[in-house]
Amino acid sequence: MGLRKRHVAVGLAAMALLFAGTQSARAAPANQVLGTWRMVKAEVEQDGITRPAYGTQPRGMLVFTPDMHFVEVLTDASVPRFASQARGQGTDAENRAAMAANIGFFGTYTVDAQGEFSGNRVQGATFPNWVGSARTRQDLSLVVEGDRMVEHFRRPEGARVYIEWERVRTAQ
Repeated sequence: MGLRKRHVAVGLAAMALLFAGTQSARAAPANQVLGTWRMVKAEVEQDGITRPAYGTQPRGMLVFTPDMHFVEVLTDASVPRFASQARGQGTDAENRAAMAANIGFFGTYTVDAQGEFSGNRVQGATFPNWVGSARTRQDLSLVVEGDRMVEHFRRPEGARVYIEWERVRTAQ
């Protein structure tokens, strides 16, 4: 093959690779849940009665990382402080109130071919019974519309939980 034909062949091969890479990058939709989310609203509905899921002052953060890990912390800011400054020295009532009103957990998550949340697996939690549990889209729904995300799931006793999240934007 002549030098000119070889340059043309190499050039065409490079363009084909570049085009293929561009096409595959375009074909993969963005991970819709990726980023940091702040809880805006949380409600639990049971037996036709709706009430705040995390008290009158709900606070929460949910972070989805690019390497497919997540961490979620949901709190009720109205839970009174412990009398002791040592976390391990709370009274039974203090510990019961804190455990009932707050939850933190972390693990891994998956998205489908459209970049939509498809499930998670809990690796650690303040409620030990969740460790090792996996939830699919059938158990937990996270739907993103712009900078809003709505979460729905059902607790084991049948109560339905609704949480609304807002994407946290970084300052430029």
